Amino acid sequence: MKRGAVETILGGFVLVIAIGFAVMGARSIDLRGDDGYELSARFLKVGGLDRGSDVRISGVKVGSVIDRKLDDVTFEAVVTFTVRGDINLPADTEAGVTAEGLLGGKYLRLFPGRSKETLAPNGEIARTRDFQALEDTVSEIIFLATGSR
Repeated sequence: MKRGAVETILGGFVLVIAIGFAVMGARSIDLRGDDGYELSARFLKVGGLDRGSDVRISGVKVGSVIDRKLDDVTFEAVVTFTVRGDINLPADTEAGVTAEGLLGGKYLRLFPGRSKETLAPNGEIARTRDFQALEDTVSEIIFLATGSR
């Protein structure tokens, strides 16, 4: 009888920890909808940027990627994302795909410009920075090192 009580208590403890992980996971993926507006940007390379990836300004999350598709005419990746409604981005804002670290996930980084005009909802960011993979950087360094001799 004593063994059954210990197993029941241990099972309850494991269940409480599992519920805690579920609550933390639900908070981190932000299940509530964004009440902001949509924008889009075109890239030659997006490097694994997926739906649900963060949109950040200065490291602060301001939206989410909601779609990624290929333009069948220009063969560019068209990324559609949301931005919080209280943020009015200047018209000369740049967008770039960035990695969180060597093994981290990708996110869309916005570089606000200085224009007095702002981007309208459903507008498109004209200036973009394509994703630069580590392999691309290493090959560029090797090319520069061997090409300068």
